[in-house]
Amino acid sequence: MSEAINNYFPHLGEIQKEKLSRLKSVYEIWNSMINVISRKDMENFEIHHLLHSLSLARIIDFVPGTRVLDVGTGGGFPGIPLAIIFPETEFTLLDSIEKKIKVVSAVKEELSLHNVIALRKRAEEEKGRYDFVVSRAVTDFPRFVTLISKNIKKGDENNLRNGIICLKGGDLKEELSKFRQRVTIWNINEFFTEPFFETKRIVYLPV
Repeated sequence: MSEAINNYFPHLGEIQKEKLSRLKSVYEIWNSMINVISRKDMENFEIHHLLHSLSLARIIDFVPGTRVLDVGTGGGFPGIPLAIIFPETEFTLLDSIEKKIKVVSAVKEELSLHNVIALRKRAEEEKGRYDFVVSRAVTDFPRFVTLISKNIKKGDENNLRNGIICLKGGDLKEELSKFRQRVTIWNINEFFTEPFFETKRIVYLPV
């Protein structure tokens, strides 16, 4: 496990640390066969993918039994890293592209992530109900809310009320104007010092 991850998450258990430390090499093998991560991003895997995904753990500590849907998961982010550090939370990773779900399924098996379900499906087709929907900027926020609100059940068992948590970047003023009284925004550079996070945000909308 990288020094950065260890510094930011020093209290992880040995099994969690071991799985996080293996993550890059597992993705390198699969990415060489099925390209789901660009070469540049692969070189910066631990910051651009792993740490970025784990930023959500700075705002929420999922209680055991929580159900999370990762929409447009791509190669498995943020779902896979979160599943490693929250082994008692169920993560359903959804993407419409078969090759991406094939990689997610392979990583799940390689790391024995029994709390991960990989689904090849469009978000419009998913009928399941979850405590939280998470995503990394798959589309503009208003459209995303319209698309997946049906999948969130009401509840407040966690430190945040059930809702939507998205990783976003750039100027969000216009995109979030419709929700400005309801959303909470965190600047990720308040949690992590790497320059990559200067324009990165977490956006939370309770249901």
